[in-house]
Amino acid sequence: MEAADWFQLVVYVAALAAITKPMGLYLMRVLDANGRTWLDPLLRPLERLTYRFVGVKPDCEQDWKQYTVAMLIFSLVSCLFTYAILRLQHLLPLNPQGFGALSPDLAFNTAVSFTTNTNWQSYSGESTMSYLSQMVALTLHNFTSAATGIALAAALVRGIARHSVKTLGNFWVDLVRVTYYLLLPICLVFAVVLVSQGMIQNFKPYTTAKLVEPMKISVAKVDQDGKPVTDKAGRPVMETHTVTEQTIVQGPMASQVAIKMLGTNGGGYVNANAAHPFENPTPLSNFLQMLSIFAIGSGLTYFLGRMVSNQAHGWSVWAAMMALFLGGVLLCWHSEAAGNPIHQQLGVAAADGNMEGKEVRFGVFNSALFATVTTDASCGAVNAMHDSFTPLGGFVPLFNIQLGEIIVGGVGAGLYGMLVFVILAVFIAGLMVGRTPEYLGKKIQSYEVKMAMLALLVLAVSILGFAAWAVVSSWGLAGLNNGGPHGLSEILYAFSSANGNNGSAFAGLTTNTPWWNTTLGLAMLTGRFLMIVPIMALAGLLARQKVSPPSAGTFPVAGGTFVGLLLGTILLVGALNFLPALTLGPVVEHLLMLHGKLF
Repeated sequence: MEAADWFQLVVYVAALAAITKPMGLYLMRVLDANGRTWLDPLLRPLERLTYRFVGVKPDCEQDWKQYTVAMLIFSLVSCLFTYAILRLQHLLPLNPQGFGALSPDLAFNTAVSFTTNTNWQSYSGESTMSYLSQMVALTLHNFTSAATGIALAAALVRGIARHSVKTLGNFWVDLVRVTYYLLLPICLVFAVVLVSQGMIQNFKPYTTAKLVEPMKISVAKVDQDGKPVTDKAGRPVMETHTVTEQTIVQGPMASQVAIKMLGTNGGGYVNANAAHPFENPTPLSNFLQMLSIFAIGSGLTYFLGRMVSNQAHGWSVWAAMMALFLGGVLLCWHSEAAGNPIHQQLGVAAADGNMEGKEVRFGVFNSALFATVTTDASCGAVNAMHDSFTPLGGFVPLFNIQLGEIIVGGVGAGLYGMLVFVILAVFIAGLMVGRTPEYLGKKIQSYEVKMAMLALLVLAVSILGFAAWAVVSSWGLAGLNNGGPHGLSEILYAFSSANGNNGSAFAGLTTNTPWWNTTLGLAMLTGRFLMIVPIMALAGLLARQKVSPPSAGTFPVAGGTFVGLLLGTILLVGALNFLPALTLGPVVEHLLMLHGKLF
């Protein structure tokens, strides 16, 4: 844990704080249907044309049911569109490598994954997806799923800020304005910056290079349909291949990486993700990608403060997020810097830390920081393999996801997830002082608490339910490459990532099978949409309420006391659901590692 690493952490937090207010102010204009931006002369005509083309009346607002139904219909249609492209990929243009169609279960998993902003990938992008699939089917969702999350957060904030009304805005207007005025302009600039760092952006066929020395590798055997072959015990059958050539990926990479980071979509153009020198060429590109993951989610906290006319409240929510973020960074960094004591007994220098699964050019700190950032947000892009982290190092990204990815979180999703905990914290505070709980002048009663708890329980029941099913089923155990508590962590991480719409993985798990693709797809749908419905119902109820003037029993929602109560609520309510499973997974693995056993 060197001084240079501490300096970079300070610079990262300072840069994030510096862009939070400008981003929040710009979001205020974008999310106001009549708001003016410097892009209006260029984009206003396109915006109006879009409304006319799809038959949207921009001045007609929707109540929470209409807003939610519009979002669900849009998500369904775009999911089916993506599924069709993936199944027909072999018949469509921009496929110079001649890749075939995806299997029905993999196409379902991928279409659902990108629709829900998860970007879980049971495939290697460079050997599966054509340029058309990458640019249209996948990148399209990187924009629209991110815009959907921001729109939903804006609807909830409007429900809190407004009073005595039924409407929360217009989903179609929010979707269009966020895409046109926010995501597209920033990504255009960001992609150019990434190209300047050495990231590729072309339509060339893949390049083939001859190896100076052929090498032999052991790989899992697959059948004619590309499915892994297993033995009677369910273990993968391995075969030896002699490699004489290396295929160097080409294609439109920078344009996809820009939006996958800014929109907290995650995924990767190639299987190695942000560890690949094309996807993450330099330390500067690494830093900018980490900053872009948090940029919009951080700005939304300032947007919250401005909308409810209580900027201190917005900064308090931001402070709670930063406290959890820094706690995760320090634990993950310390665990990886301490390294594996068993490796040290074999001669690995303790000062080197745990470099397994990490890029030498990024090192321990940047790997730990990236892992924490990407799982605090629902991004899932990685520059190191989380499966190779120490037990407590791997505990951090897993725990981040299970909290509901509220620590800045996905664009939009992080804010509305955090506001659920804010409402619960205010409810608990009201009970402690013996008065009716109030949040910014609105009473928090049984219905509001039921909706908030339902949103949290959906996540916990789905994660633990699917994971329990997998660990007692042959299809669930067949994909494991590790046993014991680490194997449990791999399964638990997979369903946590799917339900939390993160997309990162403990990569030791093989999931490209019909059972895994289907169950993970169902988990993604549950984590995205079953959580949203009660949150939107909560927004609709809050919008109808009248605002009560502050009284002696009103709990202040700004300052250290509020931040402390909010953190306690998050850790007690959010974390205790998963404590037994975490104990049996990474905690037990850590204790066994200290006694000389690895998995």
